[in-house]
Amino acid sequence: MEKNILIVDDSFSLRQTISAALKSAGYHVEEAADGKQALAHLDGRKFNLVISDLNMPHLDGLSFVREMKQMPAYKFTPVIMLTTESSEARKQEGKAAGIRAWVHKPFQPPVLLDAVAKLILP
Repeated sequence: MEKNILIVDDSFSLRQTISAALKSAGYHVEEAADGKQALAHLDGRKFNLVISDLNMPHLDGLSFVREMKQMPAYKFTPVIMLTTESSEARKQEGKAAGIRAWVHKPFQPPVLLDAVAKLILP
């Protein structure tokens, strides 16, 4: 069964890079440019994983994750935060919101794919 991943990032080029890496590994990908758009994707469709940026317009990554986790269908959906932020305080805030992994930009696709593989069960 194909695994579905939602990418949330305000950078079009970064979404394209992430999408290409994930598609080459056999995942189905949907994209959103910010947290507000991402919430519109959470309409009952099954997502096995969400990869989100932290700093975005309209609705930042942490606020998006908090809202997503309030929805019963997505309460247990794992989230990877892909960001330039590296402070321990932000990481703890993310963990409290339900973020399972923190990957730093710029990233190497194999590092991201390894994190994805660890969070998506076969």
